Amino acid sequence: MGRLVVAAAVAVWAFPIAALVNSVVPEPYMDEIFHISQAQQYCRGDFWTWDPMITTPPGLYYVSLAYIASFFPVAWMFRVAKTFDVLCSTAALRSTNVILAMVCAVLIHDLLLCIRPGIGERKATAYAILVALYPVHWFFTFLYYTDVASLAAVLAVYLFCLKKQFWISTMFGVFSILFRQTNVIWIIFFAANGAITYVKDLYPKDNASHENSEPIHQSKKASARDNKTSVQSLRRRRINSPINKVIVCESANPYNSLTEEVCDISLKLWNSKCEILIAFAPFVVVMAAFVAFIIWNGGIVLGAKEAHVVSPHFAQFLYFGLVSAAALLPWHFTPNRVLDLFHLSGKNKTCGSLAVLMGLGLSFVAVHFFSIAHPYLLADNRHYTFYIWRKVIQVNWMMKYMLIPLYVYSWLSIINILGKSQTRIWVLSFVLSVALVLVPAPLVEFRYYTIPFVILVLHSPSIGNGKLLAMGSLYAAVDLSTLVMFLFRPFRWEHEPGTQRFMW
Repeated sequence: MGRLVVAAAVAVWAFPIAALVNSVVPEPYMDEIFHISQAQQYCRGDFWTWDPMITTPPGLYYVSLAYIASFFPVAWMFRVAKTFDVLCSTAALRSTNVILAMVCAVLIHDLLLCIRPGIGERKATAYAILVALYPVHWFFTFLYYTDVASLAAVLAVYLFCLKKQFWISTMFGVFSILFRQTNVIWIIFFAANGAITYVKDLYPKDNASHENSEPIHQSKKASARDNKTSVQSLRRRRINSPINKVIVCESANPYNSLTEEVCDISLKLWNSKCEILIAFAPFVVVMAAFVAFIIWNGGIVLGAKEAHVVSPHFAQFLYFGLVSAAALLPWHFTPNRVLDLFHLSGKNKTCGSLAVLMGLGLSFVAVHFFSIAHPYLLADNRHYTFYIWRKVIQVNWMMKYMLIPLYVYSWLSIINILGKSQTRIWVLSFVLSVALVLVPAPLVEFRYYTIPFVILVLHSPSIGNGKLLAMGSLYAAVDLSTLVMFLFRPFRWEHEPGTQRFMW
């Protein structure tokens, strides 16, 4: 039932707004001029012509062909279209992403129930609708870009990996790479953590000894407090008491340090290497094929290689932390959250101070030496990042340094929240995956943040219904304002020496 509610909720706003967008902006917009023309080439049966400006594989075009082909027999029967390519209009191609946005919402719903079984059907439905309203994802639902399809494929990889259906997960992994090459990082992330979970299941006694050591100690304290209480009532108290909450958190992360956790898991992986290789053979095949593709292609980018050169853009990593934390306001930017982080650092002042100082120092180096202004960022003001760069980051020479404490706070808050429900090695692998996806990208583009943002939402703790409703209302307000600006503020060209800028 939850799936139907989620799909229906997305459809209620997606189809009318898609119709409005197509009526006001019927022609290809921004990078659509490349994607739509390429898809229409495929619709005409020309699979050999390739636009050199397109940097991603043709996965989206194949999906659109299959989607539109499902309507062709009916259209031909009623003489609506005599040839297949007539149906490949801009509006029809855009509707591919509307359908895929519904698929994304359903996958998020299922993933939440799989990752956090206790969340409940209603809460999972509310969260899925909230993510569907996430402004960056929401906006590109109505345009013909690869982002929505890429997210759908990656979420399917994750869902089937969690269900231990590795062959199906790998199949969707291949599809995800056909939408965007950097998705290979998320395939590795899911496979690696899947292998860790798999090897833990092979050593149930070791896991039990880790997890039971703390509860035994706590149960002695509880029984000493009140030895006259019956066994049944004592169990009830333990379930609802703060002591049990501590046990749950510590049982999820039974190791004393990251080094101990890495060493223990590495040893288990090595001892079970044959079983792991057999179980995860599909992922190994995909990795080998991707390496072969990079060698054959001479790099990860297909077209426009000179404009997408791999660069050490470490500031991009910091931008993601701030943007994601701001988009999850009730989780990260509240007085209680600030006090929690302050008390946490106060428990171990030496380690806490060192972590903050190291974060500030590394962030300063990233901002000062590895902050890149891509020519596309400076030339096209149809992107919000154009204004954020000019009006915020570059408003004066000090501003980019003044934002450093916010970057550090955002990442510390994200890591701390993830650490409450995930193991240290999971958090470390997530942070490294985000860095591997974003740091090599020279262009600041919020679309690149969508997949790690959704993974972050999936693993963040639940919040109250009031805050959830407030977040949904905020997202909806941003979505509507973005739509109004997009539809009713036409652009014109402004020519400058060496550049072409869209101006309002």
